[in-house]
Amino acid sequence: MLPIYSQKTRIKILVAVLALLIGAATVIYTNLLVQRVSEREQQQIQLYAKALQFIINSETDTNTFVFNEIISGNTTIPVLLTDGTNVVSAKNVAMPKGISPADSVARLGAELALMKKQHPPILVKFGGEQVNYIYYRDSQLLRQLRTYPLVQLVVIGCLAVIAYFAFSASRRAEQNRVWVGLAKETAHQLGTPLSSLVGWQSYLRESDRFRSEPIVDELGKDIRRLEIITERFSNIGSVPVMKDENLYQTTRNAIEYLQSRVSKKVVFKIETDLPMDTPARINVPLFDWVIENICKNAVDAMEGRGSITLHLRRVRTRRTWYRRGAPPRQVAIDITDTGKGIPKNKLETVFMPGFTTKKRGWGLGLALAKRIIENYHEGKLFVKWSEVGRGTTFRVVLNQ
Repeated sequence: MLPIYSQKTRIKILVAVLALLIGAATVIYTNLLVQRVSEREQQQIQLYAKALQFIINSETDTNTFVFNEIISGNTTIPVLLTDGTNVVSAKNVAMPKGISPADSVARLGAELALMKKQHPPILVKFGGEQVNYIYYRDSQLLRQLRTYPLVQLVVIGCLAVIAYFAFSASRRAEQNRVWVGLAKETAHQLGTPLSSLVGWQSYLRESDRFRSEPIVDELGKDIRRLEIITERFSNIGSVPVMKDENLYQTTRNAIEYLQSRVSKKVVFKIETDLPMDTPARINVPLFDWVIENICKNAVDAMEGRGSITLHLRRVRTRRTWYRRGAPPRQVAIDITDTGKGIPKNKLETVFMPGFTTKKRGWGLGLALAKRIIENYHEGKLFVKWSEVGRGTTFRVVLNQ
C-alpha cells in the first residue's frame, strides 16, 4: 500500500492532536495574562480607594497631587461609590446623552448589580463612623482579553477548515490529472500491438492452414476485448456517454467473457428481483470494467474455488440536500463471493489507490471502479457486508 494512504488516519490524528495542543497552550497563556491584568486592576482599585479615603480625611496640600495622579488617573476601570444603599458617585460608567434622572438611577442600579457579581466591595471609611463601599468591574481591555482565546480558536478553526478543503480539492485535482494521464497513455500504448494483432488475425484467416482453426475465432474475441479495454482507458478523463441499457443483459454479458477465462471451479450466478427489461443509465464499456474488476478480485479472494452471485434489486433513494426535485430511481447490484473476507480494520481502505492483498499488484482496480461508478455514473460503490472466512458483498448503485 502507498505510505501516504496507509498513514492517512494517523496523520489526521496527529494534526488534530497538534491543533488541540496549540489551542490549549493559547488558552492557558491568555488566561495567565488575564489573571495578571485582573490582579493589577484590583491593586489599582485598592489604591484608588485608599487615595479617595485619604483625600476626604486629610486636609494637606498633597490632595491635588493624589487626585490628579490616582483618582483622575483611572480612565479604564468602571467604579461606583455607594453608601450601602444609593450610588454616591460613578466613574468610567458610560451614560447616554440626554438620559433622564430616573433612567440614570436605573442604569446605575443595573451596573451596580453587575459589579457585585464580579468583585467583592472595598470598604472606605470617611471620618468617624461613616462607611462607604467601592464597587468595580473589569475594564474593557480585560474583557477583550477574556474573549480573545475564543475568537482566536474560531479563526484558527476556520482557517484549518478552509486549508483542509483547499488541500483536499488540490489533491483530488492532482489525482484526476494522474488518472487521466495514465489512462490516456495506456490507451495510446495499446494501440500499436492491437493493430499488429488485427493484422495477424487477417493473415491467419486468409491462410489455408489456420482458416478453420478455432484459435482464430478466439483470437478475434481477445482482439475485440482489447479494443474495449482501449476504449475504456480512452473514456477516462472525458465525459462518457450514458444510455439506458438493459441492466440484466449487460451484467450477463460482462461476466460471460470473464467466466470462460477463470477457473472452472468458480461458479457464477445471476439473480434478479427486477423485470428482465429493467433499464439503468450506464456506459457499457466502463460498467463492464467495474464488474470485471470486482469479480476478478473475488476470484483471487476465493483462490480459484467458490461461487460469485450477482443479485439485481431495487433500492430506496433518500432525498439529499444537494439534489433538486425528486430523487432518481435507483437499482443495485450486490456482488457476493465466498472468499476469505475483508477484516473490519481494512474496510475503509479497500478503495484507496495502492491497497492490495496480492504480492504482485498495483492496487488500482477498486479505486478505478469506485471512481467510475461515483464520478461518471453518479452512483455508489461500497462494501455492503464482509466477514473473515465467509466472504464479501460489494454493492453497486446505479441511477435509472
